[in-house]
Amino acid sequence: MGTQLNYVKHFRDLEVYKRQRELSREVFSLTKRFPAEERYSLTDQIRRSSRSIGAQIAEAWGKRRYPKHFVSKLTDADGEQLETQHWTMEALDANYLNQEQFDSLIGLCEEIGRMLNSMIRKSESFSGDEDALREDASIYGDGDEPCSN
Repeated sequence: MGTQLNYVKHFRDLEVYKRQRELSREVFSLTKRFPAEERYSLTDQIRRSSRSIGAQIAEAWGKRRYPKHFVSKLTDADGEQLETQHWTMEALDANYLNQEQFDSLIGLCEEIGRMLNSMIRKSESFSGDEDALREDASIYGDGDEPCSN
């Protein structure tokens, strides 16, 4: 049985959204050190994709009463986290990130991917007419479930 978490009244309360914000902050901080010539390419791409994860989660929350729309937006969020993984690998290949920084970003992406995929599989837990739901840690699985990467 999963550990009970707080009531979720807003997408900002979702654990997956909180993890996305952590990822976005870390990406922003690390990309400040990227070369100026990458400002409108790699820096912009990785920042956009990491931030878009949260935007898609927010949109999914607004669509949660419509399960197919909810799942569609969560799928978009998962696509954005996969894109963030891609740009992270590009940054490692260009030596803009060291292995520790890379591992941290990829670890966050993979965790977010697992959480999103668990939400997709258990989408009915989020739909309904209630204004708030109790977020249960079991929604996100036990951590051993495959992620989308």
